Amino acid sequence: MPEDFRLRKLDALRAQGVDPYPLRFRRTHTAQDALDRFDDLSTAQETVRLAGRILTIRKMGKAAFAHIEDASGRIQLYLRLNILGEEAFRTAIDLFDLGDIVGAEGVLFRTRTGEETLEVRRIEMLAKALQNPPEKYHGLRDTETRLRRRYLDMAANPDVRRTFAVRSHVVREVRTFLDARDFLEVETPVLQPLYGGAFARPFVTHHNALDQDFYLRIATELYLKRCLIGGFERVYEIGRTFRNEGMDRDHNPEFTMLEAYQAYADYADMMELLEQLYYAVALAVHGSPQVPYRDDVLDFTPPWQRLRLHEAIESVTGIDIYAYPETEALLAQVQARGIGVPARVTWATLVEELLAECVEPKLVQPTLLLDYPVALSPLAKRRADDPRLVERFEGFVGGLEIANAFSELNDPLDQRQRFEEQVKERAAGDEEAQPLDEDFLLALEYGMPPTGGIGIGIDRMAMLFTNSASIRDVILFPPVRTRETE
Repeated sequence: MPEDFRLRKLDALRAQGVDPYPLRFRRTHTAQDALDRFDDLSTAQETVRLAGRILTIRKMGKAAFAHIEDASGRIQLYLRLNILGEEAFRTAIDLFDLGDIVGAEGVLFRTRTGEETLEVRRIEMLAKALQNPPEKYHGLRDTETRLRRRYLDMAANPDVRRTFAVRSHVVREVRTFLDARDFLEVETPVLQPLYGGAFARPFVTHHNALDQDFYLRIATELYLKRCLIGGFERVYEIGRTFRNEGMDRDHNPEFTMLEAYQAYADYADMMELLEQLYYAVALAVHGSPQVPYRDDVLDFTPPWQRLRLHEAIESVTGIDIYAYPETEALLAQVQARGIGVPARVTWATLVEELLAECVEPKLVQPTLLLDYPVALSPLAKRRADDPRLVERFEGFVGGLEIANAFSELNDPLDQRQRFEEQVKERAAGDEEAQPLDEDFLLALEYGMPPTGGIGIGIDRMAMLFTNSASIRDVILFPPVRTRETE
C-alpha cells in the first residue's frame, strides 16, 4: 500500500492545481551532458533543463540543496526562495520527497566548495513516488528483495544498471561479429509441437486453437538445421530457451542461447569461431583480452588450451572411462573414489558426473574439451578414427561451461538409430532423453550439407564480462517463488 504521508502530499499537490504525473517534460541535457559541457554552459548562462529522481534533499531555511539522478549520472540542484518565489519554493520543500522524479530548469554554476550545480529557476513534479526508496539509496542488501523487486535494485544500485548495460553491449558485439562473417540471423519457433536438440525436460503448454500440447523450446538446433537443408549456409539465432530444471549459481530455467550453424564446416571451425568471438567481445567490452573474474584474470587470447575429455577425467580422478565400458564397472570406480553418483545411473550419466564434479571446476582459463563419447552426443558425427567418439567439444572458462559444439550429424539413418536409442533410454526412465522427431528425420533425408554447429550461453558470457557470481545477477527478472502475501 502507498505510504500515507506521500498520499497526503499527492493530494496537496492536486489541491494546488499541480498534476503530479504530467504528460511530458522536455529535457535539454542529461546530467552527464551538463557536466561535460559545464564550462561552456555556465559561461554563457545558457538555460539548462534536467530531469531525474531525487536522491538527497538538504534544507537550509530559505535555501536547499538536492541531488537528482538520471540514467547518465547525478547532479546537484540549488533551490533558493528569492529565485523560485514563496509558493514554488515551499511546494518543493514541503511536498517533494526522496524518490520523486522532478524536472528542473536553471543555469549552471559552481558552489563555494567547487561542486558543479544547477541554480534552479523553475522546478516541477514529474512523477510522485508513493513508496519510500531503499534506505538512503545506499542499495538493497537482501538478495531475495533485489531479485523480486529488480526495479528497486536498479534504481538503488548504479553497478546493477552498469551490469545490464554491459550485457547489452556483449549481445551487440556478438551480433556484429557474426554478421561480419556473413551469418544470417533468423527466428525459429518458441512454441514447438515436439522439443529436441538437448537433454532436458520441457515446459508444456496447450495450444487452444489447434487443441494440441506444445512445448517451450529447449534448443533452437533442429529448426536452424532445417534452414541449412533449405539452402542457407550460415545461420544463427540469439533467443530465449526454456528447460524445466533446477536453479543454481550457473543455471536458470529460462536463459538466452546463441546457436550458430555453418555449412561445409566442422567442429574445428567452431573452435576457431568460439575463440575469435570471445576475443572480439573482450576487446570491444573491456579493451583487452585479459578480463578480471573473481580471483583470477582470464586471458581470452587464442588459441585456448585443448584437452581430450577422457584424458582430462583420468588426469583428475585416475579413472580411464574406456577401460570400464559397462555401467556397473564404471559405477564401482566412481564409488570407490567417493565421487557423487547421479540419481539415474547409466554409463553416460556417470561420465557426465565425473566431468561436472571433478574436471569442470578446475578449468579456469579458457579451455576446450574435445572428443566426447557417442552416448553423450546423439546429434554429432562419429570420429573416423574411433567410432566410440564424436567430433564434439565443450568450452569452459572460470569453471563454467560456456559452449557446446559438434560436427553435426547429417546421416539420416544414423540419426534415426540414435533417436531410437534415446527412445529406449526414455522408456527406461530417463526424462531428459530426446524424443524421436520424424519431421526432422524427413528433412534430413532431403540432404543437409556437412555442418559445424555451436551453442553459446549468453547469460554465462555476461557473467564473465561483468564479473558476476551468479547467473541471476545478469538476468533482469529471474524467477522467484511467489510469496503468499503477494
